[in-house]
Amino acid sequence: MNEPLSGHLAVPRLIYRYAELIDSGDFAGVGELFADAVIHVQETGAQYTGRDEVTSMYADWVRIYPDNGTPHTRHVTTNLILDVNDAAGTATCRSYVTVLQSTETTPLRPILSGRYHDTFQCVDDEWRFTSRCMTNEYLGDLSQHLLHPFQ
Repeated sequence: MNEPLSGHLAVPRLIYRYAELIDSGDFAGVGELFADAVIHVQETGAQYTGRDEVTSMYADWVRIYPDNGTPHTRHVTTNLILDVNDAAGTATCRSYVTVLQSTETTPLRPILSGRYHDTFQCVDDEWRFTSRCMTNEYLGDLSQHLLHPFQ
């Protein structure tokens, strides 16, 4: 039997997997990643729990472009401050996120910068998200990214 992956390796992989899924327009995959978690949006107080609510939230808010089925974004997650207790199977991570976007009508540019505060748990030797608090601190032109104005 393989030894479980340390949270020091597994947690950053989950964080980066989120960026890969959202940037590829795979909202069902994002929902699966947060199947056992709650996402809280700091500015609005909105909360989304589990696979279906998370999938719907992204599908309802994020613009997908027909040329390649993606939002034409790159979520760059940096400055991970990771605390792991492998013995307890728990972890927390604070990080920065910068979202870049390029469309047919706009050059590559940053459109959002913020923070993630995440919690994780290891269940049956598999690490998973248990919560994410998203704080969007600096907003650029989101008109090509969001389907609704961000309030």
